[in-house]
Amino acid sequence: MNKQSLLTKLILFGCVLCIVPVLLLGMLSYMESSSSIQHQVNQSNTLIMKQMKGNIEQVLKTLDYTLNHMADSTLMQDALFRQMDYNDFQLYNSLRREFGHIQSFDMKVTDVLLLNAADKWLINNNGLYELNKFKETEHLLSFMNLPNNSSWILHENSNLGSPDTQSNKCSHTVILVKKLPLLLSDKRGILFAPIPVCSLASMMESDSTARHFMIMDQNHTIMVHPDETLIGKSIMETGYINENELTHFANNSEQFETNTTTGSYSVTYVKSDLNNWIYVSFTEMSQFTKESRAIGWFTLYACLLILAVCVIFVWYGSRNMYNPMRRILQAISEGLPEWDAVKRNEFQVIQEHIQQLFASNSNLKVEINRHSQQVRSFFLINMYQDNVVKTEIEDRLRAYGYAELIDGWDQMIVLTLQIDSLEETRFTANDLDLLMFAINNIVEEIVPAENRLTPVIFDQTQVTLIGFKGSQTGSFKDRVYQFTESIQQNIRTYLGLSISIGLSLPFDSASKSARAYREGLEALMQRLKLGQGIVVPYENLNSGKHTLIYTYPKQLENELIESIKLADEDKSYALLKQWLVQVLGKDQTPQLYQISLIRLLNDLMIVSQESGIALVQIHHEGRSMHEELLQLYISGEIESWFRTRILQPMLQVFRDRGDSQYHNLSEQIISMIHSEYDTELTLDECALRLHYNAFYLSSVFKKETDMTFSDYLLMYRFQMARKWLIETDMPIKDIAQKLQYNNPQNFIRSFRKQEEMTPGQYRSKYGNIES
Repeated sequence: MNKQSLLTKLILFGCVLCIVPVLLLGMLSYMESSSSIQHQVNQSNTLIMKQMKGNIEQVLKTLDYTLNHMADSTLMQDALFRQMDYNDFQLYNSLRREFGHIQSFDMKVTDVLLLNAADKWLINNNGLYELNKFKETEHLLSFMNLPNNSSWILHENSNLGSPDTQSNKCSHTVILVKKLPLLLSDKRGILFAPIPVCSLASMMESDSTARHFMIMDQNHTIMVHPDETLIGKSIMETGYINENELTHFANNSEQFETNTTTGSYSVTYVKSDLNNWIYVSFTEMSQFTKESRAIGWFTLYACLLILAVCVIFVWYGSRNMYNPMRRILQAISEGLPEWDAVKRNEFQVIQEHIQQLFASNSNLKVEINRHSQQVRSFFLINMYQDNVVKTEIEDRLRAYGYAELIDGWDQMIVLTLQIDSLEETRFTANDLDLLMFAINNIVEEIVPAENRLTPVIFDQTQVTLIGFKGSQTGSFKDRVYQFTESIQQNIRTYLGLSISIGLSLPFDSASKSARAYREGLEALMQRLKLGQGIVVPYENLNSGKHTLIYTYPKQLENELIESIKLADEDKSYALLKQWLVQVLGKDQTPQLYQISLIRLLNDLMIVSQESGIALVQIHHEGRSMHEELLQLYISGEIESWFRTRILQPMLQVFRDRGDSQYHNLSEQIISMIHSEYDTELTLDECALRLHYNAFYLSSVFKKETDMTFSDYLLMYRFQMARKWLIETDMPIKDIAQKLQYNNPQNFIRSFRKQEEMTPGQYRSKYGNIES
């Protein structure tokens, strides 16, 4: 294969790859054009119907919501239970102002009628009427017999009794009728909000002469239609549909075809959940076949054009695709002057060069492995020195490939080895590092890899973690002693050195390696008494028990002090009991018990003095409290002494102070939040200003408000965000910045979690209503 043959094959393959799919695509496109166009038009009709339904229902829902809000207002309740006349001019003005808000361009309402059947008066655009003087009184009162409190009714405009000019342009209106009061069974009046049908019809004007829209109720009576002569008639009178096809309208939405004397139509409808209206569109079938033929011709011309363009691009593309290979061959040929292009093709040359790269990669892997061993050793050194968080040890062991080895061990032990002395040997102190390296290699050879982690050296000590399968103590100890004897013998034979070995107690988890390392070092310290060249197991020290690590329960003490300050008696007694159980339940010397008890007593006395409690309030005259405490040896007596002599007097003092102080502190914190919510306010800063402990303030605030400081601050910030979104046009980015969000996306996510909508959606939903 030479360069020219490869380029030719690329061109031929590219042409076949382009031409065959284009031809198949053109044929399938022409064959499926009719059904595809009809499907697209039907989808378009569905989207248009849903959009039209959404636009109209937005107006209807807004009007319904506004009327409900008005009906529940105190102004409306006052009007419904009053005999209104000319003396109630101010109430009348307030009602007319509320009606004016409804009669807006967005709601399409031209008049609002309020009829009080109980007190015999009516208000509309023209003023206040007595019912007996209004010409349509009897007709309007008939609406009191409607079964529902809220109803949508198609009504002739002439029978409404409203002389509004814009309403009279339409022969019919759609009226929202609400019987008032809404929540009482005894209805006193009716609220009418008429919308001219022609206003709704203007919202459903078609952009095509082949598409016709209308709205009908569940009884198939036309409610809205661009042709006013069809309003109020049955849909069958339009000639678009036959009587036997009315069953299609039983579903919530559907598409079907119908053939009538006026032509063939594709019918798309969507049923409303608001008032059971049916939004219908009729599309002439001739539109489908016309567009299908146009697309067929367009597809043919497009396929020819695409074929021509593809051939050109394949030609130039293949040449460009071959250019990188040409450059690679040129670069290889510069490093391989013996390359003969006639005898070998491009791929053979590249293959040989890649093989050389793999050889170089192998050398690189060896180097990386060497550095990896250094990293593993560094981790083990930190683990022995307890510089690794215990919760991370398991993950780190797995990352360095030790997890599988350790998981197979039932018992482990840490071996620590040190050179006793270089005196009277052929070595000097300058040889110490080299000797430790040699000793490390000897240990690696003697202890099998499946029974150890990588031996490491630090602080002139060689450390090895050894582990075995099986839980028999005897065989475990025998294997360890065999290793130690072999190590000592080999070092003495090959290096002529005396060494000592310390062995920790057995353990079962790698997280205990640091303690085991300290035990090994403690065992090596026995050389002061036993001399050189020894093997000392730690089980011969400390009665065979692990090293004790004394920890004082400071967290429990802090919680106890805070509960005392909060005068929480039950919690204070419970925490005292927990503290004593944790301290006295540990296996330690009596001196350590007494140190812990004296430390608790001192800390409690410091709290009493800092809080201004006189010392006489918490102890009686006589011998000192420390002397009394040290004379107690039973846990029950100690607990009783702390409760009666310390906790009860302090709790009483803090209880007397707390009732008024808590409320005052909470009010100050709330005031800071309300005035500085747009700053980086924290509980620590409030505590600094009020000169109190932050943990104490947190407890007080939670007790008074039943909320944490951060929850209250977040709640108030979102309250301000909602206010700005409704009342201002401030950009969302600026709102997020004022509320201390560095990233507006974080604010949007938090707002969506709180309100189940984005800030923009909240502003769109509630901002328009407020305006």
